[in-house]
Amino acid sequence: MYLVKTPRVIQKLFPGFHWRIEKPETPVIYFTFDDGPIPQLTPWVIEQLASFDAKGTFFCVGNNARRYPELMAATIAAGHSVGNHTMHHLDGWKSDNVPYFHDVRHCALQVKSSLFRPPYGRLKPAQAQFLTRHYDVVMWDVLSGDFDPNLGVEDCYQNVVRNASSGSIVVFHDSLKAEEKLRGVLPRLLRYYADLGYRFEALTPELLDSKKSAPARPQLQTA
Repeated sequence: MYLVKTPRVIQKLFPGFHWRIEKPETPVIYFTFDDGPIPQLTPWVIEQLASFDAKGTFFCVGNNARRYPELMAATIAAGHSVGNHTMHHLDGWKSDNVPYFHDVRHCALQVKSSLFRPPYGRLKPAQAQFLTRHYDVVMWDVLSGDFDPNLGVEDCYQNVVRNASSGSIVVFHDSLKAEEKLRGVLPRLLRYYADLGYRFEALTPELLDSKKSAPARPQLQTA
């Protein structure tokens, strides 16, 4: 069970996490991609973004970053930002704190980024308290649902267009599990938002630092 649209009440309960970026002066959307990089899909994603002069944010599993350094380099060279998604895609709820922190740190050394997104959005209270002191913890406003085997391409497309607006952080996955749906929705969504006059920007530590608020309260159950 997961929420496609993160309710504002949840976003307000955890102000130390980044859920969306308010930039009222211009329509902007933030497309993010979890779990890569992989050679079967990440280069295609980069090509699709380039065709719309779009920048995205890739939350990378450290093992994939280590395995495919050329893809990491190509992603950064194309002007996208990268973030930490743990070394081994760990579920915080199922992990002891110290090993989890070591896994996050190991990934940080691979991707060289202070941006962090916990797999599944799951953190224990002590994990949340510690990580928000050391990283920019990026959650999301909208889940495309491309990881869900029960959804089709049109479902994922509608999840985004019905729920994402200016400032939304939207989650996709450059993973084999999501490949069919991502290939079906990403070009359509880029065209849809471009036709509405949106720009597609990458999340950066500088952008997030300018939006920081109070430390997060320590329990999360959105995904």
